[in-house]
Amino acid sequence: MQATRRELFKSSFATAAAAVLPNSIPRNHHHPVTPAELASNYARCDAAAALPVFKRELFPDPVIIDSIELLHYKKSWLCRVRSKDGAEGISISNSQQMQSLWPIFMDRIAPFFLEQDARDLEKHLDLVMVFQSNYKATGLAVFVPLATLEFAILDMFGKMSKRPIGLLISDKIYNPKITVYQANGERYISPEETIAHLQRDVAISHAKAIKFKLGGRMSHIETPPDRSARLIPMVRKTFGDQMVISADSNGSYGVDEAIRIGKIMQEYNYAFYEEPVPFDNYDGLQQVADALDIPIALGEQEPSTWNFRHVLAHNAVGIVQQDMFYFGGMVRCMKVARMAAALGKQCIPHISSTGLGYLYMMHFVSAITNSGPYHEFKEFNNDLPYTCATSTLRSDDNGVITVPTSPGVGVDIDPAYIAKHEVLKVTRPANFKDAE
Repeated sequence: MQATRRELFKSSFATAAAAVLPNSIPRNHHHPVTPAELASNYARCDAAAALPVFKRELFPDPVIIDSIELLHYKKSWLCRVRSKDGAEGISISNSQQMQSLWPIFMDRIAPFFLEQDARDLEKHLDLVMVFQSNYKATGLAVFVPLATLEFAILDMFGKMSKRPIGLLISDKIYNPKITVYQANGERYISPEETIAHLQRDVAISHAKAIKFKLGGRMSHIETPPDRSARLIPMVRKTFGDQMVISADSNGSYGVDEAIRIGKIMQEYNYAFYEEPVPFDNYDGLQQVADALDIPIALGEQEPSTWNFRHVLAHNAVGIVQQDMFYFGGMVRCMKVARMAAALGKQCIPHISSTGLGYLYMMHFVSAITNSGPYHEFKEFNNDLPYTCATSTLRSDDNGVITVPTSPGVGVDIDPAYIAKHEVLKVTRPANFKDAE
């Protein structure tokens, strides 16, 4: 059965590849799907998602998790995992979110994994959602702690096998280098200020693609008034026809206004339109997609694999943007990327705003077949002292970053810095049950 699923996925992806040209973001070419097309799309998504992600076959012997620790120092949150044989992995969490969510990690997520065989990672990722009814808290609250633990486990396996973590979730490294786009996250400033800040940052990153914010965020009032409609043509005029330009609404609009703004973006040849309506307004998203040719991007806020399946099968999105932390780790994110690939859609993952989220994003992008041509890079302001032997982790003069190839995550954190952290040791409750 596993071989059959793999062959079906390869066949589906071969068909889809023609629609996902290298170094390009294709037009949406949207049309409402027929019932037969919808059934076929669902079948292809299901076949892709059913394929195993973690390469368990690399590890013939059990790897029993002996200890899990959460390390805290100032704004830093690290996770350290050790096996009974002494293997160790470490991850850098999203510190902004973990500041609030660490009790969930300690009480509801990590205890489930103690004394388990880490090779069964995919099974555990499903069962932990049943443990203590965690599925009822589906979303960022559960998935940031879960991703933090998964990254530490993958780092451990990468060091054991002397492989970068991309090779633990994929047969090969498809993207050893990543071309970046420069993002501007400011919203309540004038078009002129936005452009000046983009010019400043592009001069540093050398990016050949840019993205900026539209609207007032989740339907709040736009400030200054009509900023988006003014800014869209100004950015194109300033940066010229060779710059690849996209924009992110963060759910700012109702359907009619989203379509109006999207048509302006089309007029000025924008690459994609991110979250035109609130992310969970799936009917509105469908209406916007039906009315426009520009590819629609979605996924930063999306917590559900089923919802990704729905919007992909209905041809409502052209680009998926699942977040490594917010969506619960690389295994879950890979299943969505594979569903998208099976339907000829691209994956341009979102990056959480603190820690070393871009590092996990780079490893993930290196491992997927349907990577978009440009990906966001964020050099975060944090106090984490680390070294990387195989990459500068900076964009070069061509706006390209090399993915680390060292074992595991590929960075070494200063041991003296780690020693400053308070260690919170996870324990298994006496009345523990695998799932209830």
